[in-house]
Amino acid sequence: MRHRGSGLLGDLLIQADWVLFALCSLATFYGMLLILSATHTVYNGTLKYVAVQGVGYALGSVFYFLLSSLDVAELSKKWKWVLGFNVGFILLLLTPFGMTRNNNRAWLGVNDIGKKLGIGFLKNFPFYVQPAEIVKITFIILLARQLVWLREEHDLKRFRYVIQPVFHVMFMFVLYYVISRDAGSGLVYLFVFVCMAFAAGMAARWLILGLGGAAGALVAAWRFGLLRGDWYKRIKVVLDHSFEPQGKGWQQTRGMLALGSGGLTGKGLFHGTQTQSPYRSSLPERQTDFIFCVCGEELGFLGCAVVLLLLLAIVVRCVVVARDASSSMESLVCVGMAGMLMFQTVANIGMCLFLLPVIGLTLPFFSYGGTSVMTLFAAMGVVSGIKKRSRPEWLMNS
Repeated sequence: MRHRGSGLLGDLLIQADWVLFALCSLATFYGMLLILSATHTVYNGTLKYVAVQGVGYALGSVFYFLLSSLDVAELSKKWKWVLGFNVGFILLLLTPFGMTRNNNRAWLGVNDIGKKLGIGFLKNFPFYVQPAEIVKITFIILLARQLVWLREEHDLKRFRYVIQPVFHVMFMFVLYYVISRDAGSGLVYLFVFVCMAFAAGMAARWLILGLGGAAGALVAAWRFGLLRGDWYKRIKVVLDHSFEPQGKGWQQTRGMLALGSGGLTGKGLFHGTQTQSPYRSSLPERQTDFIFCVCGEELGFLGCAVVLLLLLAIVVRCVVVARDASSSMESLVCVGMAGMLMFQTVANIGMCLFLLPVIGLTLPFFSYGGTSVMTLFAAMGVVSGIKKRSRPEWLMNS
């Protein structure tokens, strides 16, 4: 029986998945330490970045416990509203609140409005939101419902039913990319779809055909010179490290220099040659895209191994919850969350190792970004709620 006076807050705290929360917290605290070191010299010892990350963690923790009470099955029944939210939130990028950074209109904030109005407080406001991060969560829930419905009511092996979720994910990818020009975040949607479609039992021939077709199209575009401009250069520098070492390859060249110089144990926190350089060009985007290189230079292979083990543990926890989930839809949601983390981790570390092109994806929980941390904890809160509902009813109410 439920204890008298336990209250809603007590229920949220007791029923949440504390193992998952502890893993996410450890990764975030580790990341804050790396961010502190990455910004120590180049930004004159400011604590701004660590403070923003700390606020993001605090708010994210609140979202984690609140969303632990979310019933994704009930939410998915309002799928029209969820779809409307996904599309509408991305369309907000076209409003004056949309912010363009590095040629990508991928953020919502008041900074650009503050510049136009000459209001310093708004111009330097430290918080902004990336719609793609938040929409990932609702997209995964919506896609899970769609896949389960098609599998149970129709057949995921026939083309006429396979094309429906394919159209869903392609619509979201094209809509977001056309507006934002941020291919990196868009690719997360595609990878999440592949993971969830495979777990849902979609015929392997369709997945192989889709992936093979995409790879073939990319090779053909490259071979016949159809791939040009910025993306051509991003891929070219990975295939040929001598291509534009002072230009497009500069970030990854400097990242590899930092990462490879750390050895087994690193040069010591706050002692990295590239990390502690006062010149931003020495290791560009060191607190965001290249935080893994900071870890490699200052904490060495062992420090990087800890990063990988923490992220692997979080992914494994999501998979375990998926295995024990009380419904197929909830299981697919957990698979989608795990796929999201896996793709971002592989893409970011592959970029730092000069094996993959730079696509602007940060390392989950470790890279700087207050809203990124908040949405990651919110996503894990959804997984926590599924873990709670996987327990027997008598245990949930005890």
